[in-house]
Amino acid sequence: MKTLFALVIGCFIFSEAGAQSKTSVPDSTKKIMTVEASCGQCQFKMQGKGCSLAVRMDGKSYFVDGTTIDDHGDAHGHDGFCEAVRKADVQGEVVDNRFKVTYFKLLPMAKTKSLP
Repeated sequence: MKTLFALVIGCFIFSEAGAQSKTSVPDSTKKIMTVEASCGQCQFKMQGKGCSLAVRMDGKSYFVDGTTIDDHGDAHGHDGFCEAVRKADVQGEVVDNRFKVTYFKLLPMAKTKSLP
């Protein structure tokens, strides 16, 4: 049983590392853009089924190919894409009205000051 558990955990860690690696290194020859990132359906009111990662650039929203909403934490957590619009540094291009991402780095949420 312990061996099976270790195998399952190992596969999960390996798959998560692989999912992140394809968008984790920027191309030094291309510009990095800071965009809004969130759930296209929940926050950007885009048409689609379920919850899907989207970015908003220059007031226009695009679904993202190359990384998914689940690659960046719990989408339904308090700071997740279905609950908040976040900032991300990205590289990629719009093709067929979708953002083909080659680099995606979610930025920390801005801290808010509490009232005294």
